Amino acid sequence: MGAVLAAVLAASLAGCSSTGGKRAEERAQQAAEGRSAVNTPRWTFAMVTHSGDGDTFWDIVQKGAKQAADKDNINFLYSHSDEGQQQAELVQTAIDKKVDGLIVSLAKPDSMKAVVAKAVKAGIPVITVNSGVAESKAFGALTHIGQDESVAGEAVGDELNQRDRKKVLCVLHEQGNVGHEQRCAGAKKNFDGTMQNLYVDGTNMPDVQASIEAKLSSDKDIDAVVTLGAPFAAAAVKAKRTAGSEAEIDTFDLNASVATGLQDTSLGFAVDQQPYLQGYEAVDLLWLYRYNQNVLGGGLPVLTGPQVITAEDADALAEYTARGTR
Repeated sequence: MGAVLAAVLAASLAGCSSTGGKRAEERAQQAAEGRSAVNTPRWTFAMVTHSGDGDTFWDIVQKGAKQAADKDNINFLYSHSDEGQQQAELVQTAIDKKVDGLIVSLAKPDSMKAVVAKAVKAGIPVITVNSGVAESKAFGALTHIGQDESVAGEAVGDELNQRDRKKVLCVLHEQGNVGHEQRCAGAKKNFDGTMQNLYVDGTNMPDVQASIEAKLSSDKDIDAVVTLGAPFAAAAVKAKRTAGSEAEIDTFDLNASVATGLQDTSLGFAVDQQPYLQGYEAVDLLWLYRYNQNVLGGGLPVLTGPQVITAEDADALAEYTARGTR
């Protein structure tokens, strides 16, 4: 992926005059300052996700979306609910407001199918993000932006093999989230050792810690714990210490806390799916569609991950995790 990005960047720079480069810098500065860089109509885009405020991952998604909205002169609306039916109702509210574009996550696709179809029927372009790569096209979305959760899980399985792990606990913090099931299933598929799932209540962090601690205390053969979100990695680290376990703690997703954990080796590795990019590109691609009928992906998802991050990578990304964009 790094080679592809470098090639694209090189081609972009080669195709720009010094004036063009200066203008690009000016547009980036305008976006950073919350000023529009375009002179298009002030369209309204709504983003409705299955998680939100207070979750460090979704905070980063929102930051990317809002910065793109500022750049593109977009009136940006955001709402969320971890209950599938309530999320669908929020989407219906956006439809009733006759928004010009809609961004949704499909963690619980069965609850979202009918309402997304309503949006498409109403002529509202839809982009799916984060969850729902398998359902996005069938539901009528223009494209999906995120990572393939099964592929991400497989990358975790491969990394665990390289680290010579033998018995792993995969901690699922949101029952019914198909993406989480795919992550653990993908990891189990490629992992050569034994992997078992542990379901916890992600809304109760003390319970999460206690559940992991109980497993590590009762089974000293567990030599790695994989959590599916950055906040739960910290709980797993605490559980490991209390249980007196030697298990390595690894996690999906990256934030400043995880980057610090990688640097001080309390965490082994993290799988980054670049949430800032998911938010930013979703808004930007909707703007491109409204402005110029552009669609990316060619019928395939626009992938933002997975990228395995280690201590060495965390050092290079420290500046960006600290400011809340990685």
